[in-house]
Amino acid sequence: MVHNLPLRSTSPSRRCDVARHRRHCPPKDELLPLTVVLDELGITRASWYRWRNRGLGPRVHRLPNGHLRVRRSELDAFLSEMEEA
Repeated sequence: MVHNLPLRSTSPSRRCDVARHRRHCPPKDELLPLTVVLDELGITRASWYRWRNRGLGPRVHRLPNGHLRVRRSELDAFLSEMEEA
């Protein structure tokens, strides 16, 4: 049995606008890769792991593939905490 109901679809131009918006507007609390965090902090990977062993630095999230990520809000909070000290 075939129904002749119109299908709801988004026009191709609308889909591109949504995709383009997502590409240029990252989420506010995005998960940053470790390389970005190291660049922002201005430290080496060795310093990062030394800090982690001492219990310093922002909270880290480990992905299922083993990669480390830091939330933007946690990095910002850590940086503001370091400025106060």
